[in-house]
Amino acid sequence: MSQTRPVFYVSDGTGITAETIGHSLLTQFSDTTFIGERIAFVDNVERAAAAARRIRESGELHGVRPLVINSCMDSRITEALAESGALVLDVFAPFIEPLERELGQARQRHVGRAHAIVDFDTYHRRINAMNYALTHDDGMAVDYSDADVVLVAVSRAGKTPTCVFMALHYGVRAANYPLTEEDLEHDRLPARLRPHRHKLFGLTIDPERLAEIREERRPGSRYARLETCRHEVAAAEALFRAERIPTLSTTHTSIEEISSKVMSTLGIRREMF
Repeated sequence: MSQTRPVFYVSDGTGITAETIGHSLLTQFSDTTFIGERIAFVDNVERAAAAARRIRESGELHGVRPLVINSCMDSRITEALAESGALVLDVFAPFIEPLERELGQARQRHVGRAHAIVDFDTYHRRINAMNYALTHDDGMAVDYSDADVVLVAVSRAGKTPTCVFMALHYGVRAANYPLTEEDLEHDRLPARLRPHRHKLFGLTIDPERLAEIREERRPGSRYARLETCRHEVAAAEALFRAERIPTLSTTHTSIEEISSKVMSTLGIRREMF
């Protein structure tokens, strides 16, 4: 029987680190429904006490002990959060002491450092990559000479969010090209893509899922019909096979997984920002 448990991602910064790690952990427990809330910028004891009250009230409301995924660096804040009665999990605790021993130095407790601008060169590379993804979205700009990767797929198969994710998190210059009906009439790559074959990666999707997505965008249209989606997906997959373009289905794959697979396949090596 499924149970419901409130979970709070508490941070002295944005909370992105706590939430990312927390999600990775909690997905391992599929018999529990988690009600998540991020509490960001808890950077002093007073805010921690207020957060603890909110967490305690949530536990009383649901009649169960809440969970707290905590990435705050100040031990006084962690102690204040513990007053909530929740199970408080410190995401950094298992790693800090072994690292301090190995590196021979104590950690420096920088609040919010994980997502601060600490390297302006990498920050600007990320912003430039984001601008590149936006200007090369859905074939708006077709000069791919500066692209690191060009995603190719039928409309609504997940090209744009994947390009944006790679740009924002890895500084990858990702363009995307939507296969049109005219493109799909042939079993060869469109002429504008052929010079960039080594940068191409194909995305496909289950036709039923594609029809659902398109129906939300254009209800009742030929574009959203299942028959249209089946034809387009089959033609795109045939094209990818004929041209030996590496391909991945986005139907049950997260953006993070798609991005990792694309970069690994094409040999793009970048650290996550």
